[in-house]
Amino acid sequence: MTEIASAGDARLWMSGEQLRVGWAKPDTRRLLQLTLAGIWMLDSMLQYQSFMFTRAFGQMIGATSEGNPTAVAAPINWNATLVQHHPVVLNAVFATIQLVIAIAIAWRPATKIGLGASIAWSFGVWWFGEGLGMILTGTASPVNGAPGAVLIYAIIAVLLWPTDREGPAPYVAARAIGLRAARGVWLAFWAAMVFFTLQPANLSGQSLHDMTEAMADGEPSWLASIERGFASLVAHQGVIAGALLAAAFAVIAVSVFLPARWSKAALVLALAAAVFIWVFGQALGGLLTGGGTDPNSGPLLAFLALLYWPGLGGRPVHEAATTATAS
Repeated sequence: MTEIASAGDARLWMSGEQLRVGWAKPDTRRLLQLTLAGIWMLDSMLQYQSFMFTRAFGQMIGATSEGNPTAVAAPINWNATLVQHHPVVLNAVFATIQLVIAIAIAWRPATKIGLGASIAWSFGVWWFGEGLGMILTGTASPVNGAPGAVLIYAIIAVLLWPTDREGPAPYVAARAIGLRAARGVWLAFWAAMVFFTLQPANLSGQSLHDMTEAMADGEPSWLASIERGFASLVAHQGVIAGALLAAAFAVIAVSVFLPARWSKAALVLALAAAVFIWVFGQALGGLLTGGGTDPNSGPLLAFLALLYWPGLGGRPVHEAATTATAS
């Protein structure tokens, strides 16, 4: 009888019942948290590039102050000067902070700490490293990263917070902050994308051409040829291109209020826009130049769209009702 019981225990163990006691299989939200950790890990690796340990990194930071109001530009210039004087020490600190954030998000007991640090660090970098995404200069464009890639990190961290509110959550983004708030975040973000696209500076005939052609500098020849080829294609077409982009962003903005079938179609449009922006407007985020600090906003826009994909990691209405009844 003892041997039979032991065999039964072994089968129970092999079936995974015992494993579930000490280890929970990651759900969709957890997998997305790990993806965010991976992006922070990539940023850390990019920050450890040799270029970042030179005075040129501080000069790159200082360039983001141009066109900003004095109250915004002064702290950026202070930070840039500090980095230029101590590039090795400060850059090592910056890179290590991002590495720690990645590890904290990936380690379950520290996930909330990691996400909180992600939000705080993102806002700091958004100001001191990205010049608030240049949104106050009148020249910010979603094609080159507005409203700031690192700001999207903070938004994603909030939407991936490991807690669940009562009520239906048809997608991951609604689990932590609720369906109404999640819809509001999405609408506000993409409405801002429409606004920045329609700024006068982005609707001149050569605006998209000049922006894209500039991205070819420092890129491998094959990618530079793609950028220059697209720049030639949209030469003198800035108004038409801007209007089309703004219309696409407007459709994406209202997609969370549509039935699931139409919402998915609009999210596919969001994914296509993210790829377009990343390839043609951002030259793959400058990852191949040796001087890129992050993948830029393209991949983050695609990531954000996954958080709103109907049925992907959300809680069905009947589950929410059961939870509410039990409580």
